[in-house]
Amino acid sequence: MKIFDYSFLQDGHLPVSFINLTAGIYSLKTAAHFRKSEHQTIYTELEHIARLQSVKSSNAIEGIITSEQRIVEIVNQNSAPLNHDEAEIAGYRDALNIIHNNYTQLDFRQRDILNLHRVLMSYAGDEFSGQYKKDDNVILEIDQQGQRRVRFRPTPAAETPATIEQLELAYLDAKDNPRTNQLLLIPCVILDFLSIHPFRDGNGRMSRLLSLLLLYKNGFDVGQYISFEEQINKNKAAYYEALRQSSQGWAENANNYDPFIKNFISTLYSCYQELDKRFAVIGDKRITKKGRVEATVLNSLVPISKSDIQKILPDVSPSTIEAVLGEMVRDGKITRLAMGRNARYIRL
Repeated sequence: MKIFDYSFLQDGHLPVSFINLTAGIYSLKTAAHFRKSEHQTIYTELEHIARLQSVKSSNAIEGIITSEQRIVEIVNQNSAPLNHDEAEIAGYRDALNIIHNNYTQLDFRQRDILNLHRVLMSYAGDEFSGQYKKDDNVILEIDQQGQRRVRFRPTPAAETPATIEQLELAYLDAKDNPRTNQLLLIPCVILDFLSIHPFRDGNGRMSRLLSLLLLYKNGFDVGQYISFEEQINKNKAAYYEALRQSSQGWAENANNYDPFIKNFISTLYSCYQELDKRFAVIGDKRITKKGRVEATVLNSLVPISKSDIQKILPDVSPSTIEAVLGEMVRDGKITRLAMGRNARYIRL
């Protein structure tokens, strides 16, 4: 059986590259904390945008897609899901909301994991929602000849409940050890969760939900304002390669966590960098109002309305926003979706 031993995360056992990355994360985290207390309105709007991006991106990683307009309608609960993909999207929305609103009461515990999975799959009609897999599963890949082959064999179904229990206990022990690097513990636990692959469906999405949960519980809340899932999706190939490398030899207790740890904390660092960049633009009064409106629209990864921009830039008048948007549409920098009060804008 797999042995979960996180003692290598204790002080003095970490590569220099990890120490440098975590130092950068803590520095940007501190800056974000002070900005948040002074600019709550901007952070509230960034949170709304990030939720849209997270729901869209985490599902897109799994090939679950719908239109931008439908994403907005589903996330804002203005429409019920119309097909299976939209049912999956609605489930992620609800599970993500639970984590955002209740992460202090949740943890990496079996009851919380099973409940989150039940919510995730609640619209999809999955009879195994909130239950561990009943049959063994495999991770497939396509080789250079176009043939499917087994890349990884997760924990057998019969051993899954006991293995998850051991993972939970190992996590709790490491969490309570003051010598354990709590930030680096998170990707190790997520890698082990993915290698167990405890559910028939939804394991990838669950891993990202649990990543956010553990990050939030440790004070790394940037995912509320810059989508962690969007950053993974932007660099999906690197994510899967790190997962492949770190899962080799996993069942034999011979795997190397380092590639997945580095990818995970690099993704987190990118989130903090993106937050710093966005805030530097929208909060820097030295940049012209036109420039700040342009940057706000171009930095948004989901369609944004005039009222959204006004909330982010309260010192810029509606007439200025409207004029800049019109010019950007004419110049071909952005496109307008819908008309009138429902108009939203997205970069081309």
